Amino acid sequence: MAKTKKSPRSKKQTPAETPTLTIKERSAQKRKAAQARKELTSLLTTASLGGFFLGIILFFVGGIKAAIPGALGIIVMTLAYKYPRQALIAFIIYVPMGGTITYYLGNSPILQLAKDAFYIPAMIGLWQTCRKQGLPFILPPAIKTPLLIVLCCCLLTLIFINGGQQFNPPSTGLMKEAAKEIPLGMGILGLKVFLGYVPLIGCAYYLIRNKQDFLLLSRLQIVLTLICCVLGVIQYLLLLTGVCQGTRGLEGNALFVTSLDARCYFGGALLYSPEEGVIRLPGTFVAPWQWSWFLISSTFFTFATGFSDPSILWRFVGLGSLASVFINAVISGQRIALALVPTCFVILLFLTGQIGNLKRFIPIGVGLAIILGIAMAAYPDVVAERTASFTSRWEASPPQQFIVQQFEENWKNVDGPLGSGLGRATNSARALGETKLVETYYPKVLFEVGIVGVLTFLALVTTLTIAAFKTYRSIKNRNFRSYGGALWVFILFISYNTYYYPLDVDPVAVYYWFFAGVLFKLPILDKQEKEEIDSLPQTSKKNSFKQLKI
Repeated sequence: MAKTKKSPRSKKQTPAETPTLTIKERSAQKRKAAQARKELTSLLTTASLGGFFLGIILFFVGGIKAAIPGALGIIVMTLAYKYPRQALIAFIIYVPMGGTITYYLGNSPILQLAKDAFYIPAMIGLWQTCRKQGLPFILPPAIKTPLLIVLCCCLLTLIFINGGQQFNPPSTGLMKEAAKEIPLGMGILGLKVFLGYVPLIGCAYYLIRNKQDFLLLSRLQIVLTLICCVLGVIQYLLLLTGVCQGTRGLEGNALFVTSLDARCYFGGALLYSPEEGVIRLPGTFVAPWQWSWFLISSTFFTFATGFSDPSILWRFVGLGSLASVFINAVISGQRIALALVPTCFVILLFLTGQIGNLKRFIPIGVGLAIILGIAMAAYPDVVAERTASFTSRWEASPPQQFIVQQFEENWKNVDGPLGSGLGRATNSARALGETKLVETYYPKVLFEVGIVGVLTFLALVTTLTIAAFKTYRSIKNRNFRSYGGALWVFILFISYNTYYYPLDVDPVAVYYWFFAGVLFKLPILDKQEKEEIDSLPQTSKKNSFKQLKI
């Protein structure tokens, strides 16, 4: 009998079938799913009871505004510890929306720390998992030594400076009402603000397991940016059309100061006195300058997706998100955003090499130019007013002179080489004692932890920047390399930026460390991608290379 041969066509069309599960294996999966549901139900019940009893206690202490956030906090923290990956995703979603949520729920001080209810339990859960499995949690290994040195310097300041203020308060000077202050509490909060988000590097690293996780995260960030920017435009239109009054019609100094009473649906305090030529919008954040730094940082992420996402659809979404960032930089009234958003875009083009990638740069550049041209034609007065405001501000107080002045002032006033105490120049610590307003970052660090702390922190961020550069240059896959290049430029820019203090507050205080962890994971994803391609048949391998070049 002649043997029948399968035609090449039928052989080619036969897909690689996944092994069919046996009845025993399916039963095991069902039992596992049922057990997981049972554990979740039990956990929710326990957390709800704990939250209920804590809510009752807080109700009698601080009223309903303290009771509800406290009860919800117990439930959220319990779930975040059990499911750290989902908690970190919720954390990233909450960061740009936190200002709006806070004021919709009553502006409780507890809500200002709500995002940490996702972050801290998730971090502890991941740290314990790393310990069990023998994995490093402080990443990359190069930053471990400088991080420990910075931490030791901070602990010395906390013990000797904050501790001395606590147990031997001076009768005059900065702490004239020392009896009402809690310097050690200020120090602990100041340390949390200073280094509290460094573990996000490890959290982001372990959050991303494969290429799908990475694409989910990068696209989620673009969608969040687009949503926030659309809300920012709506906020401006509501003020422009008179639906929200802003600070119009007020008198004296109130015309030039941001006010929470002028809040317009989203975010927090704003300033809108167009008749006086001053507008400062908060977008979805608590304060206008936080919104401006969200726009600046979003330039890097939207650029990365716009040039490196493997899907042409998501590249167009990245383009739209980038355009919305540019538009909000103009209408928000934030001079620093108006200056740095286009500057960062140009720097990214050159430092990532995308200026030479004409296939992608020309469509994106033309599309962005058309969108911005339409916006400028629609609101020429707005563009002219913002440009004039930026020019007059620069002439009145050049940034470089302002930074030098801040360094000189704080160098003269700092108490010693260990600083004047952690938290002494941190706005969020003012409820625990008297603080000093320092409007630039490294002079602020100098005032709190002294010259020793400044030098050790500079060593930490320099080590991180060098490690990020080496990581970015080691990536072979073009898409991952392009995204990594944008993240490296972001890390470089924030590491040495001293104008204002974005590393102290949302969102940059989160994004800087979190996306450093994303960058350090890209070589692993690059290796996984290469192994998958090498395991494919020759014909499929060619198709895969074609897809990578999209």
